[in-house]
Amino acid sequence: MNKLKRNIPVGKINYLLIVIYFFLVTTTSTLFALENKVESFIEIKILDKVSSKSALLKLKIGEEKIFNNLLIKSLKCKNSEFDDNPEITAYIQVKDLTNKNKDEVFVFNGWTFSSSPTINPFDHPVYNIWLTKCY
Repeated sequence: MNKLKRNIPVGKINYLLIVIYFFLVTTTSTLFALENKVESFIEIKILDKVSSKSALLKLKIGEEKIFNNLLIKSLKCKNSEFDDNPEITAYIQVKDLTNKNKDEVFVFNGWTFSSSPTINPFDHPVYNIWLTKCY
């Protein structure tokens, strides 16, 4: 009977340690998942400089979409959550389908920023592209 009384507090302590361990694991993994959340769609505005018409294009991450003579693919998108006005960044690739020259694969291949599109500008004679949303 003496051994049973000694094992009961140890069993409660082990149970309590297991509960605390699972609580810490689930909360830290949830916080890590929220912190590194990558969005699944981007929204870009495309301006045709010749006709002065603009279009809004929604792209799923990883899929290619053809807009007139451009083949656009978005690879990654993130919203920063540090400011009241969050920075939206996206990694996109753009091919000009009219260009048959094999020396230049992409017209644009890199990160674009919603607040400062001129940091890494999209340079095309007919079109301008701006990142507007990431969700």
